[in-house]
This record gives sequence, C-alpha cells and structure tokens, in this order.
Amino acid sequence: MKSHQLPVIGWREWVTLPDFGIDAIKAKVDTGLRSAAIHAYDIDIHRRGGVDIVRFKVHPLQRNTTRTVEAQARLLDRRPVRSSSGHAALRLVVATTVRVFDQSWPIELTLSNRDEMGFRMLLGRQAIRRRFTVDPGPSYLTGKPPRRKTRRKGSKP
Repeated sequence: MKSHQLPVIGWREWVTLPDFGIDAIKAKVDTGLRSAAIHAYDIDIHRRGGVDIVRFKVHPLQRNTTRTVEAQARLLDRRPVRSSSGHAALRLVVATTVRVFDQSWPIELTLSNRDEMGFRMLLGRQAIRRRFTVDPGPSYLTGKPPRRKTRRKGSKP
C-alpha cells in the first residue's frame, strides 16, 4: 500500500489500549523511536503456569494521578533501550492491542517510568508502520476522547 493511501495521523493522538482497560491515553507519535513505550509504575513480575506475568499501574492522563489503571500482560522480553538523553536501561516488553481511528492491531510496548515526561505514551515507527502517514504539524486528527462528566462537590448524582 502506498503512503498516500494510508490514513493520516498527527504528531500526537488519543489512542485506546483495550486489553488494559485504558479508553483514552495521549500518545506522542515518534518516528525516531523504534518501539512503543508507556508510563508504568509499581511493576511486579510473577510466574503463573510457567509464564512470566507483569503487573503494573498506569496513570493514563497527564498531570493526573487520581485515575489509576492496573494492568497485566505476559512478559515478552527484556530489551536494552537508549533514552533520548543517551541513558541505556533494560526495559520490560509486553504485547497489547492498540486502537487508533477504527483500526486495532497488536503492538509491543516497553514499560518505563515516564512520570516526568511530556507524554504518558510514545508510539514508535514499528507500531504505526504500514498503517498511517504522519503529518508532523497537526494534532488529534483521530479526534478527542469524550469528556468525562464530573460531579461537583455537593451536587446530586
């Protein structure tokens, strides 16, 4: 398929990770990055049925630590990854499904503490390869997630 036939996404998009129960997380589309990465903390590895399972927590919304999602996935690998600052670290790799526009597909995702970073998730070139063309100017071409209704203190449910 030629690139002009592919849907266009911007440099940042809202995506869904249905396997983890994350209905909206803002991801930076980073074609300089090989794999995808997500902010994860309280990471715990345990063995179940001869398979390593990784349990972790995610704050899917930037600058918001009140919403926490607990997730788990089979550990695929441990890989050395070099950060943008040049620091190398061994990261855990899991597989999950990502949803952008009306498309869903499996991706590999490294787990790292991105608490101080601008985005909770990065979508690297392997995750979007042969699926999208990236326009580095606009944002949120896939749309914005529906706003959650919040109750004000003292209001009726």
